[in-house]
Amino acid sequence: MKPLSESATDTLAHAHGGPLCCGKIRTQPEDFQVCEIPVCSPGGEGEHVWLHIRKRNANTEWLARQLARHAGVSPRQVGYAGLKDRQAITEQWFSVHLPGRAGPDWQAIEGGEFTILQVRRHSRKLRRGGLRGNRFKIRIRNLDGNMDQLPALFDTLRLRGIPNYYGPQRFGHNGSNLVAAGAMFRKEAGRISRHQRGLYLSAARSRLFNQVLNRRVADGSWDRVIDGDVLQLDGSRSWFAVTDNGPELGERMQMMDVHATGPLWGKGAPPVSGDCLRLETRELAPYDQWRKGLEQAGLKQDRRALRVRVRDLEWSLEGTGSLELAFELPPGAYATAVLREIIE
Repeated sequence: MKPLSESATDTLAHAHGGPLCCGKIRTQPEDFQVCEIPVCSPGGEGEHVWLHIRKRNANTEWLARQLARHAGVSPRQVGYAGLKDRQAITEQWFSVHLPGRAGPDWQAIEGGEFTILQVRRHSRKLRRGGLRGNRFKIRIRNLDGNMDQLPALFDTLRLRGIPNYYGPQRFGHNGSNLVAAGAMFRKEAGRISRHQRGLYLSAARSRLFNQVLNRRVADGSWDRVIDGDVLQLDGSRSWFAVTDNGPELGERMQMMDVHATGPLWGKGAPPVSGDCLRLETRELAPYDQWRKGLEQAGLKQDRRALRVRVRDLEWSLEGTGSLELAFELPPGAYATAVLREIIE
């Protein structure tokens, strides 16, 4: 299989036969809603002020800077669990470190872009990844196509999950982060900020993962064990090498208790072996310069599940032209990876 183009996520292989319909998303912010599911609730006391905020057409990083400015602290003192879509209505928590200080009047900075729903104290800063998942509610408009087969497709998504592709948001507008990553690895980028460097490294690493997952979706091995695989426990970042690919392991895969993994490239020897190592080596061979660049940047080898559960999937057709979906995904998974199995 040829390498994917630098900007492409639209050419990634589909797991369940390809989309049945075409339609439009994000025609207005209310069509794409995301609610963060936190790991814990703030305890009510401590050095950090936690704010539960609903935002509309607002960037997470921009909002964090507004909170820092209003509180008179450095942006580094503001925490959040993850970036949320801009063109959407989203709810998420932020934390602001204010030791020994009363918080300002938070409602004073509310506007059309965001509303503060709760303010509570807690003993710890909110860290990246500190959430249980996200609940999505998405409306697809101008729906057209083979809608009679949608019930069977949704049953399949519940039973087998979806490929855990990184979504196009990861790669910037028209793949601009990947283009910049290539220039950076070729020493042609000039001076870039630490923040930009992190974005480009993340995009490149994610692109290599998508390349491997694309191959395994195409050959049907994305949701089964192959020789030399490394598996990840569902709902965990823990992974382990396969030593006995027996019937019991196959049953655990079918129950979605464990998932095959793909590479998050970095320094060190890949933990896979056998057929899996040969597959990944072949797929990533065209990206030698990228792999070396990621290693030189100090990133270490890690793994990401090739498959993700789609929990609590609900759907309804409104007339013949609108489909409403609701589902939950774990941290790091993309709603666009679900949508691409359903619609173009």
